[in-house]
Amino acid sequence: MIEILRETRGAANVWTLRLNRPEKANSLTREMLRAIETAAAEAEQAGVAALVLTGEGKVFSAGADLEEARAGLATDGIWERVSSRIAGLPCLTIAALNGTLAGGAFGMALACDLRIAVPEAKFFYPVMKLGFLPQPSDPARMAALIGPARTRMILMASQKIDAETALDWGLVDRLVEAEAMEATLAELTEAVSAAPPEIRKGIKGMIPG
Repeated sequence: MIEILRETRGAANVWTLRLNRPEKANSLTREMLRAIETAAAEAEQAGVAALVLTGEGKVFSAGADLEEARAGLATDGIWERVSSRIAGLPCLTIAALNGTLAGGAFGMALACDLRIAVPEAKFFYPVMKLGFLPQPSDPARMAALIGPARTRMILMASQKIDAETALDWGLVDRLVEAEAMEATLAELTEAVSAAPPEIRKGIKGMIPG
């Protein structure tokens, strides 16, 4: 089974990367992370207008695959490379959170320009309980969205928050029912997919963060 599916939507210059391991809550293996890193590089080379990250099933991602985490994946630099690659893309990037976002999967979602989530989603990053440091860029990106104290609530107090709280804090930008997700993504990518590449790159470059 292909665990990272690449799809095009609407205009061919909008790509979707779909985590396709629903039987394991879309937990991420090193191979999957490498595939995301490669696909993001290919998206930049292809000049795509928008890149959407989503998952198959009811969970966006439970974070690192447990077996691989115990074997060293939890502290591997590939997590930071993936999030840095996504953050550096000149196109619009959207995390379409079809369900719960947990652990290391936070990195790629925080690196996106926009985050939309289904109302059932939960959010937790239990590095304190597990005895790991978060990915280097994650605390700063999270704090830029929700502030230092709330970032400590998630990373240090290991609090799990629901989607309404995530929206109120600014961790996500919109709540979307699952059946409306495709239409919402079409709406959010319509303008950028029609714009000249230099305009979308230029506007994104003018926005701090």
